[in-house]
Amino acid sequence: MKKFLLLGTGVALTVMAACSKKDSGETYDAIAQYNIDSVKIENYIKENNILDVKHDTGSLWYQIVKPGSDAKPNGVASVKLGYKGTLLNKTQFDGKDTANFDLDKVIPGFSMGIRKIGKDGEVNIFIPSYFGYGPYKNGSIPANSPLIFNVKLYEFTNK
Repeated sequence: MKKFLLLGTGVALTVMAACSKKDSGETYDAIAQYNIDSVKIENYIKENNILDVKHDTGSLWYQIVKPGSDAKPNGVASVKLGYKGTLLNKTQFDGKDTANFDLDKVIPGFSMGIRKIGKDGEVNIFIPSYFGYGPYKNGSIPANSPLIFNVKLYEFTNK
């Protein structure tokens, strides 16, 4: 899942405000983009009749399909999981039946969503672009793209 490796992470809207320039010199307003992404995600959830979705204010939306065990992975856990990643237009950009990752080495939204479930749990994560790749294109993922992941967590080891 090399697409999901990152150099650094920021997970608060206050940090978003500090991200005002793209490499090209264009102004990037992370809070405005978060608001745009929020509308897109909420519309997607409504249009697809997805029930029981929760929203962590200022971050992501998630639907617990199966909660799994009571114990949850932490932010640096090693996890074994299966996943499918899609754009809001339902185009799949990545997926694996089984993969192993350290949660501190993936995009912030993916890590935050996985920490909502325990072993043998399943979650659908709706990630605003800031908690994904922000204003940067990554492979087939366009800049400023909200992402959706369906994740099944098989096991984890907290560090």
